[in-house]
Amino acid sequence: DPIVAKVDVNAQPIIWLAVSSDNHTTLELSDYSDRILKERLQRLPGVGNVFIGGERRYAMRVWLDPLTMAAYGLTVQDVERAIRTENAEIPGGRVEGTQREFAVRTRGELNSPEGFGAIIVAHRGDQIVRLNQIAEVEVGPEDERTLTRFNGSPSVGLGIVKQKQASTLVVAEAVRASLPELQGLLPAGMRIDMAFDSSGFIQASVDEVQKTILIALCLVVLVVFVFLKSMRATVIPILAIPVSIIGAFTVAYALGFTINILTLLALVLAIGLVVDDAIVVLENIVRHMEMGKTRRRAAFDGVREIGFAVLATTIALVAVFIPVAFLTGSVGRLFREFGITLAVAVMLSSFVALTLTPVLCSRLLKKIDHDKPRSWAERSFDAFFDWLGNTYETILRTSMKVRPLVILGSLALVTAGAWIFNQLPEELVPTEDRGTAFGIVLAPEGATLEYTDRYMRMIEDQLLPLPERQGLFSATGLGFGGPGRVTNGFVFLNLKPRNERQRSQQEVVGQMFPRLLGIPGVLAFLINPPSLGNRFSSSDVEYVLQADSYEELGQAVGTMMAKAGELGYLVNLDTDLRLNKPELQIEIDRERASGLGVSVTDIGTTLETYLGGRVVGNFKRGAKQYDVVA
Repeated sequence: DPIVAKVDVNAQPIIWLAVSSDNHTTLELSDYSDRILKERLQRLPGVGNVFIGGERRYAMRVWLDPLTMAAYGLTVQDVERAIRTENAEIPGGRVEGTQREFAVRTRGELNSPEGFGAIIVAHRGDQIVRLNQIAEVEVGPEDERTLTRFNGSPSVGLGIVKQKQASTLVVAEAVRASLPELQGLLPAGMRIDMAFDSSGFIQASVDEVQKTILIALCLVVLVVFVFLKSMRATVIPILAIPVSIIGAFTVAYALGFTINILTLLALVLAIGLVVDDAIVVLENIVRHMEMGKTRRRAAFDGVREIGFAVLATTIALVAVFIPVAFLTGSVGRLFREFGITLAVAVMLSSFVALTLTPVLCSRLLKKIDHDKPRSWAERSFDAFFDWLGNTYETILRTSMKVRPLVILGSLALVTAGAWIFNQLPEELVPTEDRGTAFGIVLAPEGATLEYTDRYMRMIEDQLLPLPERQGLFSATGLGFGGPGRVTNGFVFLNLKPRNERQRSQQEVVGQMFPRLLGIPGVLAFLINPPSLGNRFSSSDVEYVLQADSYEELGQAVGTMMAKAGELGYLVNLDTDLRLNKPELQIEIDRERASGLGVSVTDIGTTLETYLGGRVVGNFKRGAKQYDVVA
């Protein structure tokens, strides 16, 4: 029956776990993954779904012998009818007494190969024809069209997809914390490993930005102290930093933002911006105190004099950052939180500069004593800036004497800057070392699983000896939320931490890309993961073609692929329209079939049973229900 599910088309696993063993079959690995691991992983906070890659699901397989069936005069429909009628559990109603009632349950279900094999399919005279006489009945895998391996050994993959609003870091931490418990639930000899974890780079990036925030905070405090030469005066503008950042976090929380790299980057910039207004107000108040005014009067007069300039500066900065939040597309989604967070921090810093800063100045600043001797450090610092001011004055006076030359020089610099800008390569974001490489394998249409897997093993033989490798997870025929294609495969190459390897991720990919691309028989290549969290299968350049029919669309795609291949700078050309899969078409002689009493449906179901497998019932194994496939 068809399955209708509501899913996020961009949802992809953020973590792959590999379940492997040297003593257990893939069927047993799949069974433990489905019954034990999947259910417990789905209970973790933030987990939306769990894919089982390379699963071998149990099924009661009925392998029919067409020659024996023909000898008994039996058809596929006869066998299917017998299985459906003899393997059934139907509610029988209830029996009511004067004081009690009992439910009646007809125990007609079968759960073992022996039970299914004993089904009576037909009577031929005095002879009974049972299912095990015309078929081999066994418990086996329902589907054998996917394969997964971890570090070259057969395994089953568990792909964990987070909920749309869940944090990748929170989900990944919950999964990692549950691994010891999950390992304890598995039998001896079976192990579970982290095959791929996309949160590692994110966590490292967040940690790096947090360190940058602390460094920026210390530098700002140091610079303000050096210039103000007073601890009391330094404290006043520095207080604008925590107030503005806490306020920005409050607004971000109210708007549903998260602590990510871009919001933290906004705070890094905010640390340098939010103290500006407070320093301007502080300097003006100090200037009024130097006129002999009291601290209170200097605070009033200083803010009244400079307040409009502070507001104008704030409005100018907000006017720069707010429009960033309204950009569309991928850039808009990225920088919306960045722009709003930074704009809020700047607005709050202006509020602090016009309220808290003058209050603190009226309480904390000391009365200026011009007769107090200055230290050697203060004299040296002031002397340096006196020299710097005099040098600037000299340069400015000289420039005013040759104004045309200055204007021409400025125009030349602007022109040179524009030319250099146009010469620089353009890209959305640079490629980062995430410690992961992703491989894609595309076999020709019509290739079998064995064909694709043979080349997958050749690719593994190229990647496993790499000294930078930490783990290698490969999958063939895997589909997310739907049937996969045996002609497609992918590889996750996990690298050691950057401080434990000599080469970068980009260098490893650069070395292996031509090697994999040179393997004949398939299109295979290794790529760097996208920097913006896009799907691994997404390309830098994508086109969408539309036509009125598949024939016209196929011709257009062929023409475009040919022209694109001639350009020379495009590689890994591929299309998701594949109309070249080889097929055998069966033309039915309807008159002859009608004369033999055979319908088109009978022919179709017979071919489906012999060539593809047809679900004809179900059976229970433990607490799970599985299909009966003939």
